[in-house]
Amino acid sequence: MRPECFSDDRWVAWPMSIPKLIVNQPAVSVLADRVTMGAAAARQVQDFVSEQIRQHGSCRMIVGCAPSQDEFYAALVREARTVPEIWRQVELFHMDDYIGLAETDPRSFRAYLRKHFLDHVAVAAVHLMQGDSPDAEAEALRYAALVQAAPINLVCLGFGENGHLAFNDPPVADFNDPVAVKIVVMDAVCRQQQVNDGCFPTYDSVPERALTITLPVFAGADMLCGVVPTYRKAEAVRDALMGPVGEACPASLVRLHPRAHIFLDGAASSLLPPDYPLTRFSP
Repeated sequence: MRPECFSDDRWVAWPMSIPKLIVNQPAVSVLADRVTMGAAAARQVQDFVSEQIRQHGSCRMIVGCAPSQDEFYAALVREARTVPEIWRQVELFHMDDYIGLAETDPRSFRAYLRKHFLDHVAVAAVHLMQGDSPDAEAEALRYAALVQAAPINLVCLGFGENGHLAFNDPPVADFNDPVAVKIVVMDAVCRQQQVNDGCFPTYDSVPERALTITLPVFAGADMLCGVVPTYRKAEAVRDALMGPVGEACPASLVRLHPRAHIFLDGAASSLLPPDYPLTRFSP
């Protein structure tokens, strides 16, 4: 069964087109530092997941895996441990992984997710993207079928330095992608970011290809929660929130979503004008 996805104020069957006519003002909160930013986002996620479980008995969510999310996961583990029964009804996906890296490789996003969340919180089911599959195309199809089996309720995301969402870099981003998961060749800025983040020692050591969920999956989720720290993301934040909406800055998709909340630290928000409208967040 294919899910229904949000598009143009209607619910339509996959594949979907991301609406180009409705530009929203996402909620944006700026917190004092990375720790308080992560805690605020974790509280919102906890509240949303709890409400989904109370109303529907389940929650399907996709999460990002990167050092920019460290403080968010640390806070989310603390939140989840207060209500473990809620999280035992959550079905969890991650949004991308490098092709060729085994799960035991600490640089893989599967390893990151286990270290920062799954080793601490029990969930109903977790679906891991097998980047070391001998057939990457078959793995993309397998994972897409899992993602599309039912609607996605929540996506926890970050912005790349080039404005990417997951590994949808500007050269390969497609707001109307016909598939839910695809193989991509990462662009130079994205590969350098992995070095900047301390995940790889050199540019040449970063894998060239990856598997990623696509932009219509983000658009089809009930809610988007973004955690974006550091000055290295400031240009992407400005372009996503104030520049043209389109594939040149994939993160601008948050302005086409009816329910998106972006959490920033002061450094990431430093290029927003002083009068940019912010949303007060009370933990």
